[in-house]
Amino acid sequence: MLSDDVHRYIMLRRALGYKLVKAERHLLAFAGFADLRNEPYIRTASVLAWLGSAAQTPDGRGRRLQDVIQFARFLHAEDPRHELPSTDLAHRQLTRPTPYIYSADEIVRILDAAGNLRLQKPNPLRREIYVMILGLIAATGLRISEALALKLQDIQSDGVLHIRDTKFRKSRLVPLHASVTEALQRYLDVRRRCGGNSDWLFPSVRHRQMCPRTVNSTFRCILRRAGIAPERRPQPRIHDLRHTFATRVLVQCGADRGVVARHFVALSTYLGHADVRNTYWYLEATPQMMTDIASAAETLVGEMRL
Repeated sequence: MLSDDVHRYIMLRRALGYKLVKAERHLLAFAGFADLRNEPYIRTASVLAWLGSAAQTPDGRGRRLQDVIQFARFLHAEDPRHELPSTDLAHRQLTRPTPYIYSADEIVRILDAAGNLRLQKPNPLRREIYVMILGLIAATGLRISEALALKLQDIQSDGVLHIRDTKFRKSRLVPLHASVTEALQRYLDVRRRCGGNSDWLFPSVRHRQMCPRTVNSTFRCILRRAGIAPERRPQPRIHDLRHTFATRVLVQCGADRGVVARHFVALSTYLGHADVRNTYWYLEATPQMMTDIASAAETLVGEMRL
């Protein structure tokens, strides 16, 4: 049964350092679908039927298809009776969402709205927590999962955050700007008085790690109160604060290729990207950067003609 193969595959890849939380869920769902059809081997037709059996966004279908393709490659190496769905299908299915780049004024409005959230008796730190989380992500480009996973012990005395066991099971150090360090210290002063004995930097009402769904839901409320892109579909996300940070850094490089190259390496490391190609994507999301590069290219061509 394919379910047994899924468990074996996930166990092996986790031993190599991958988390595969969503991938495991996707593959077990596909294996259950194939088992009901009495198919012990992966069939492209079954993969497509499974993808079409539930309402999903194109992005969601693409991710599920990619997970199955990688799984199929693993099994095909052992037994060629497993078919390999075409990678072209994945490229057609998977589209990366267009990021929303917040302006400096919009970030200020977001933080103001967070600071005016409705007070809740079970959570006296609600306003302070959301101002600090959103401000920290905007100033450092952290992933929301990394921010929520921070513990008090991860704040080092020299103004550096220790990000542990990240998306790719790697750890890194993130230096903070002096203004961010000061804001974090003010938050910690309030947290010591009201935060209880929890080890989490941003504790939940029950002094546990905050739930990402709760944070995302509250962020949507903050966006409405701040009046940020109310007509846009889909709505801007917390993750777009990370995109905004990265693109602002690249815009400051100008069109100097040497400066851009150095910043790329530093930015890729700072953001915790496993592959610098993931950082290249921010060029596409930065019209100003692309305009500067195009202008530099036109100037270079003009000089060559003279």
